[in-house]
Amino acid sequence: MSPLSLLGTPARTGAAHRIAALVEDALGTPLPVRLRAWDGSETGPSGAPVVVLRSRRALRRLLWQPGELGLAQAYITGEIDVEGDLAEGLRTVWAAGRERGAHTPRLSLADRARAVGEAVRLGAIGPRPPVPASQARLRGDRHTKARDRAAISHHYDLSNDFYRLLLDDTMAYSCGYWSAEDTDPADAQRAKLELICRKLGLAPGARLLDIGCGWGSLTLYAAEQHKAQVTAVTLAREQAAYVREQVKKRGLEQRVEVVCQDYRDITGSAYDAVATVEMGEHVGDAEYPAFAAALHRMVRPEGRVLVQQMSRGANAPGGGAFIEAYIAPDMHMRPLGDTVGLLEAAGLEVRSTESMREHYVRTVAAWHRTLESRWDEFVALVGAETARVWRLYLVGGALAFEEGRMGVDQILSVRRDRAGASGLDLSEAADWYRNLEQR
Repeated sequence: MSPLSLLGTPARTGAAHRIAALVEDALGTPLPVRLRAWDGSETGPSGAPVVVLRSRRALRRLLWQPGELGLAQAYITGEIDVEGDLAEGLRTVWAAGRERGAHTPRLSLADRARAVGEAVRLGAIGPRPPVPASQARLRGDRHTKARDRAAISHHYDLSNDFYRLLLDDTMAYSCGYWSAEDTDPADAQRAKLELICRKLGLAPGARLLDIGCGWGSLTLYAAEQHKAQVTAVTLAREQAAYVREQVKKRGLEQRVEVVCQDYRDITGSAYDAVATVEMGEHVGDAEYPAFAAALHRMVRPEGRVLVQQMSRGANAPGGGAFIEAYIAPDMHMRPLGDTVGLLEAAGLEVRSTESMREHYVRTVAAWHRTLESRWDEFVALVGAETARVWRLYLVGGALAFEEGRMGVDQILSVRRDRAGASGLDLSEAADWYRNLEQR
């Protein structure tokens, strides 16, 4: 029995019922989740995920910031929570969104006036709640070098200790290649690294440029396993420091050079191979043609370029307001076909594309399991708010890949020589996938 009933107030007049009526009007469908409000009132379908509004501030925040970002802020701060499986709660909400044919409710002036009136009656009117401290705060025009450096730092300089805790021992923060149902996350990452090296045709002494090297997973693997000469480039200081530490620890100083700089400042050329693994999303839409041209310039004739990059559906949102505000500021994803067109326009010949969308569902799920199993350690390291940011990010990201709103692809291209030669052996693709699970 709810506290309202004990006070003699009919439960249907509780905050949950008033808010549910507003939500149903906005959605145009019955409430897809069960709703429990701060006053103990509860409504919605039994057996559905339970969304808990812990305070009036949650409603006030949504009045000031309606839509995805407001909901995310309320979750991050703990003003809204989900009992049980967060993924199932988000899946239920997205399913309701698909049924109504839109992702964002369109509120009329009358709807807004009614919402404000209900908020007054519920005591939720007040000043705008402060923006959570974990939200990115970037200045200046998009994709200047200074702003790109700040955007990369916001995400990747969170701390090496954080990523050591989250990732497996490869420190690969990108989609793995799951070749068997029981593959360990580290095995999936090593299979991905081996696949990239095979597609690039790396031989001992080959010069590889790794743009956006992260914590050096591909750089270190290519140098150790394929004896390549690698130039590793990253904008993130924490990453550069980690890779240099690993290079020294593994005795790879003669094979690996680590450079902390913007890709636009790379002056080298005539590399045998160029790789950029999930870095192209940070380049920007208007800047991508110049990025593609730089890839063409940096690789020698008959050399290869491999781009592993997230994509979005042609008619689906990509990262969305939450990811841009809290995870990867200024990121831009496009459909795969658009990226292929940009690479070809730069003079590269695209020879292979491979979708790895389902692989990312399993990769992100593995990271999420680690987060939940070591939750107290993450909270002690970065605080509850940032830990909740990452929980929402990982759960929402896995769902976006699962439902096809986001994808990830490997695109292999070549720079032909003047006579049109690609340097590819027509039969070598048959060996790309041989015994990957044994690496």
